[in-house]
Amino acid sequence: MNDETHDEGAIVVKGLVKWFDPVKGFGFVVTEENDRDVLLHANVLRNFGQSSVADSAEIEIIVQETERGIQAVEILSIIPPISKASEHDEDSAFYLDVDTDLGEFEPARVKWFDKAKGFGFVNIFGNSEDVFVHVEILLRSGLSDLQPGEAIAIKAIDGERGRMATIVAAWDSIARDRT
Repeated sequence: MNDETHDEGAIVVKGLVKWFDPVKGFGFVVTEENDRDVLLHANVLRNFGQSSVADSAEIEIIVQETERGIQAVEILSIIPPISKASEHDEDSAFYLDVDTDLGEFEPARVKWFDKAKGFGFVNIFGNSEDVFVHVEILLRSGLSDLQPGEAIAIKAIDGERGRMATIVAAWDSIARDRT
């Protein structure tokens, strides 16, 4: 593992998210430094300000050996995976070409998101208009799922069928970046 150590034998490692299931409340990270998967619990992810994380996202974590194996105790950074257009969704290539640097982040709340369908809607605070969120934008933003009522921040543009998100971030991560 890495030479940088922390309290009680905790060590900083970098790896890739193998999978994370927000319904189950956990997932696993694989690292080059370790031949065993690292448990990533939903509470650790929430402490970082996110409710989900995309598979294959690069992640820097502090890990610790426990009775149940190696577990992440803190997330230091998450870099979204490079997204690829879904073969079964011809529209997804469009969402990958959207300029994510447009506009400022706006606070929003998730109305609903269906991972199986590949899309959902959010509402920007103070505006009842629905804003479309495509799964490819979500994955490119480093998230894998959204929960109804979840507070997020988005950048959105006017599309052919209405407003659509170009980038989605956990509300806590935007607030943390501004300090």
